[in-house]
Amino acid sequence: MKIILKTQDEIAKIREAGKILAECHQELASRIGPGMTTLEIDQWVENYLAGRRASPEQKGYRGYPFATCASVNDVVCHGFPNHRQLQNGDIITIDIVVNKNGWLADSAWSYRIGEVSEEADRLMAVTRKALETGIAQAVPGNRIGDIGSAVQSVARKAGIGIVKPLIGHGIGRSMHEPPDVPNFGRARTGALLREGMVITIEPIFTSGDTGAVLWEDDGWTIRTADGSLGAHYEHTLAITKEGPLVLTSL
Repeated sequence: MKIILKTQDEIAKIREAGKILAECHQELASRIGPGMTTLEIDQWVENYLAGRRASPEQKGYRGYPFATCASVNDVVCHGFPNHRQLQNGDIITIDIVVNKNGWLADSAWSYRIGEVSEEADRLMAVTRKALETGIAQAVPGNRIGDIGSAVQSVARKAGIGIVKPLIGHGIGRSMHEPPDVPNFGRARTGALLREGMVITIEPIFTSGDTGAVLWEDDGWTIRTADGSLGAHYEHTLAITKEGPLVLTSL
């Protein structure tokens, strides 16, 4: 499939969705804590978006029943919100796709619940660093492999695992557009990055060194195979001549 380049006006529309999403994550950061349930978080997010005349694109996507993906501890992605109360020491990733006037923005963030272990703290720091390192490679003339190679190098140096089946992607009017943006690869390979491309970069790492995962019977929830922790950070960004423009930051 063809990569869809966006105009400056279209990027501004994605940025509008991205700003709502960034503000939602900022508000969540001050609210999430021990005793909350992921179902309460999910309902709060849906209400928050409705108050800004936006909607959660995940809800109903291929039958997915919730406004967010809420992934706790060894769940790395697509966790179903539920009635389990968050406890001190948990880590949780909230992944949200916002639809504002038909344009989409996608961002995931991992949060500490109270005081977390050194292992969890290190995993989150390394995963976030990998996101920043990948974004720095998102400039015209580079290739998709430059992003993947940069993300991979951060994980390898830290001795933590990359969840290779889960990758970033193009985004715009559809949640998943070309190109795929893997969290691994060889520099100077893959699709050429061109001005007007809008993509997500989303390292998903595990504290175990294999990155191996298992799908649960619900067809969505993905857990680490070794029971280790998972972390996930994601931004939506545009490729511009001035450099990477993050559309899901404040």
